[in-house]
Amino acid sequence: MSADPWQTAEIPGPMKALIITKPVIVSGMLKKAKRAIMVVGHEAAEIDFGGERAIDYAIRMAKALQIPVVATAHIAGEFVKRGCDQVWWMPAVDIGNRLQDPDWQGLDGKGQYDLAIFMGITYYMEWTILSGLKHLALHLKTVSLDRHYQPHAFWSFPNISLEEWQKNLKEILNQLEKRL
Repeated sequence: MSADPWQTAEIPGPMKALIITKPVIVSGMLKKAKRAIMVVGHEAAEIDFGGERAIDYAIRMAKALQIPVVATAHIAGEFVKRGCDQVWWMPAVDIGNRLQDPDWQGLDGKGQYDLAIFMGITYYMEWTILSGLKHLALHLKTVSLDRHYQPHAFWSFPNISLEEWQKNLKEILNQLEKRL
């Protein structure tokens, strides 16, 4: 397991993400969040685990946690097709800016989020968004559930294979769905 940035020459600074070594840690953190949001990019609809796609895991997590999803790019329709009705469309950079804004009251107007989960966003774009949140949104914890280490997140998987990534996502879902 590598705790080095996946993209060559990326230097995150002295504060780096904690590595997710046990998916149960993520499940516990997600359950404890008072107000969480999930941000999902187009890669979640493209990554196929042999019958299931990463977007299917994102939907099940959002439903288990009863949290809103911001779909970036063109995939909001994919969420709706799969029965997820708590989805909003917004460009990735825009949601990153809104999460930093101390005056933004969230998608529903009920206040700021304390946890943002990221998945399926192009690596370098997620890197930049998480960097901004790390420095400008001190009220917010971030979790990257992608298979490449994101050092600017609060928690991130290390660089792992597709098989290991799917196994970890399944374990997180098993823990989250136990409470239903």
